[in-house]
Amino acid sequence: MPTDAFASFPSFFDEAPTIRVQDPLAEFLGAVRGGLLEYCYADAVQFAGHSCPTVASAFLMTRAALRALYPDTLPRRGELRVELREPAAEGVTGVIGGVAGFLTGAAGESGFHGIGGRFARQGLLAYDAPIGTQLRFTRLDTGASVGVSADLMPVAGDPRVMQLMPLCLRGLASPEEQEAFRAGWQDRVRRLLLEHADDPEVIVLERESEAVLADAAR
Repeated sequence: MPTDAFASFPSFFDEAPTIRVQDPLAEFLGAVRGGLLEYCYADAVQFAGHSCPTVASAFLMTRAALRALYPDTLPRRGELRVELREPAAEGVTGVIGGVAGFLTGAAGESGFHGIGGRFARQGLLAYDAPIGTQLRFTRLDTGASVGVSADLMPVAGDPRVMQLMPLCLRGLASPEEQEAFRAGWQDRVRRLLLEHADDPEVIVLERESEAVLADAAR
């Protein structure tokens, strides 16, 4: 996380899991030695412009998928296809896709075209895909895929947060109520990142072979 005092994040951001990748394009152009990059939750927050359970779940779903697809080596950023089940404009799907694309390098039609037939990221992020899970990540080199979904029900929020939100939105909340709202909102994010990052009931993985068998059994 940047140490510049200009950005003051909640302290639990420092304790959240990180995602390490190797980006061949970054290495090729000399952006970072060896193309080695490490993304922390604060990076996803700065990309999205806010911290919420959706951003946190997108970060954790991407982390889980990359760990499953690259169990013994660093994930290769820019060499993955990311598909989302819902249309981009549906609910928070666009936010999830944006975070997943940011972390993996996958981009839509406006993405980088590549250099000399290499390093292309264009067309690697797709919405409204015919998949059973919330997202599917596929390695371009091996074709291995993994689906992943997030179930946030086990990480319930403080009911006072939703009671205070309308007051805050209308500018009627006191400073104490505004602080209580913010603290309660981020506490759910904290619990998701620190207590449920590896909880299979919250971040649910489904390997492609498992999905095929499940379809065959229906």
